Amino acid sequence: MLPNPLKQALREGRPQIGLWSMLSSAIATEVVAGSGFDFLVLDMEHAPNELLAIREQLQAMQGGAAAAVVRPPWNDAVAFKRLLDVGAQSFLVPMVQDAEEARRAVAATRYPPQGVRGVAVATRANRFGRVTDYLQRANDEICVHVQIETRAALAHVDAIADVEGVDGLFIGPSDLAADFGHLGNSSHPDVHRAIEDAIVRIRETGKAAGILAPIEADARRWLELGATFVAVGSDLGVLARQTEALARRFKGPP
Repeated sequence: MLPNPLKQALREGRPQIGLWSMLSSAIATEVVAGSGFDFLVLDMEHAPNELLAIREQLQAMQGGAAAAVVRPPWNDAVAFKRLLDVGAQSFLVPMVQDAEEARRAVAATRYPPQGVRGVAVATRANRFGRVTDYLQRANDEICVHVQIETRAALAHVDAIADVEGVDGLFIGPSDLAADFGHLGNSSHPDVHRAIEDAIVRIRETGKAAGILAPIEADARRWLELGATFVAVGSDLGVLARQTEALARRFKGPP
């Protein structure tokens, strides 16, 4: 059983640059995993990913350098259990509002007595029973990031960060903008001020601060403020925008 490279890097304060993966394709994931990113977020909340597709994408990523981070559809212990068994080690948990919800997410990823994860003795996670000390080591290698996506969650940043087992707090700009009354405008000054304040507060707790920042100027600003877990785009966005640009060079605007 190898150490979790993402957890280790963030613990050491090394910035990790990643990409959102929404195409739900093992082939696309395999291609992107070798592109030089530190991590890929395999999205189950807003992409049509199911358990078997996630397993195939985890397998496809084995030849690349990027660490896999799975975003489950919700903070649900059954979803965590199944994802853990197919080999997921790092998670991004959507819409965590307070410390109790954060504790529930962490507990779902840990074996007793630290948590409530169910025990199976031969899964892909332990190489089908070949990692003989998996049960003893698994808890230490799980990485949990919780998403801060509302004003209520912002108010509880310190308490959420204080939960043992939470490795980082990840800001979701789109949902945060919606909660501020600026739906579809995550660049609104009110939202940017809230993000700036949140990153500083998260860093003061000693936990990793993360964010999705597909606009380059924003990503560089958040990195300057101390964010160390930054997704700078998505495979879907790259495919759509770059194919549009290629078509325009030959055909002009649509």
